[in-house]
Amino acid sequence: MDLLNTLVDKGLRRETPTRGEALAVLATSDDDLLDVVAAAGKVRRHWFGRRVKLNYLVNLKSGLCPEDCSYCSQRLGSQAGILKYTWLKPDEASQAAAAGLAGGAKRVCLVASGRGPTDRDVDRVSDTIKAIKERHEGVEVCACLGLLSDGQAERLREAGADAYNHNLNTSESTYGDITTTHTYADRVDTVRKAHAAGLSACSGLIAGMGESDEDLVDVVFSLRELDPDSVPVNFLIPFEGTPLAKEWNLTPQRCLRILAMVRFVCPDVEVRIAGGREVHLRTMQPLALHLANSVFLGDYLTSEGQAGKADLEMIADAGFEVEGTDRVTLPEHRAGGGCGSHEGRAVCGSHEGGGACGSHEGGGGCGSASADTDAGAGAGAGAGDETVRQADGPRTDLVAVRRRGAGTDLAPNA
Repeated sequence: MDLLNTLVDKGLRRETPTRGEALAVLATSDDDLLDVVAAAGKVRRHWFGRRVKLNYLVNLKSGLCPEDCSYCSQRLGSQAGILKYTWLKPDEASQAAAAGLAGGAKRVCLVASGRGPTDRDVDRVSDTIKAIKERHEGVEVCACLGLLSDGQAERLREAGADAYNHNLNTSESTYGDITTTHTYADRVDTVRKAHAAGLSACSGLIAGMGESDEDLVDVVFSLRELDPDSVPVNFLIPFEGTPLAKEWNLTPQRCLRILAMVRFVCPDVEVRIAGGREVHLRTMQPLALHLANSVFLGDYLTSEGQAGKADLEMIADAGFEVEGTDRVTLPEHRAGGGCGSHEGRAVCGSHEGGGACGSHEGGGGCGSASADTDAGAGAGAGAGDETVRQADGPRTDLVAVRRRGAGTDLAPNA
């Protein structure tokens, strides 16, 4: 297929595809799916080999959020029966992180619900970062605390944070349909604050909220222009008790096409499979490893994930290897200040709108996408859309609220 050959060539050169080419990936048929995976897999292996980076989430504060994000089980007014608790103490958070690190994770993502941290919250998280780093040599720590105020990113960096996660989630044109308590511009501003403070920026999206193919391409091109080092791809988990509980718009095949499109647009960036992979990719998860080079191990913020042991077996059975702390995730030109570093980001490898996507893992949606959005936001617009073809109907049996790990007396899944 000429399209795929072109995209592979561009990916190896870090050249941006056209919007038409990105849309064409999403519009490919099931008959062409393996060809799409194979092509994107060439780009993934060129930049990341067969390594898979493992990340582990610690939910520092669950629920109790004043924001109204429609996709989130922790939102204001959520009726989802999730765990609700206030801030974990540094020792508690460090103990929770230890389980994931013992399972092979090299990055810990510290997440807290809320609009954004107070200065006291930053102090709390700073103490937690220090506690984790004192006990675990070589660990990366990503914070995900919401919208940042001036100076807070710098304080987190001084405390030892390596990265900051804040997702764009969806296109600018449809953002107001899923959230009204803050703006798309607010999110962009926080990603830029993280960059400016010297933190590795992590920012991604949530698929399955009723968006069109055009929306998906819009948000991924916006991410490329922002140039995060890692792009987590969340697949909406439609929690009962949230506005998007009835939104089941994804098939395993569509999820793979979305991941392939992200890889082509962001060829040398850490692409992470985040929340919802078990619910929507299901038995096709191993194929997704040919597209993404990073996953979350174990459970998510408010939902339970695949058993950690099963994650490790899946990676090994698919012919991949867990990336150790002795390896640098990003290609040298990104990790070492070349193309994609903070200086000159806008010109390296760029042909149509921004520097190569990524320059510095972020917590990848440092969290789980736990709800869904209004289907009126353009569902089914693209030729490749499959929002009406959920083969077995909604798989509500695969949506399990987290009842173990952080905030409980039960052992975590790692």
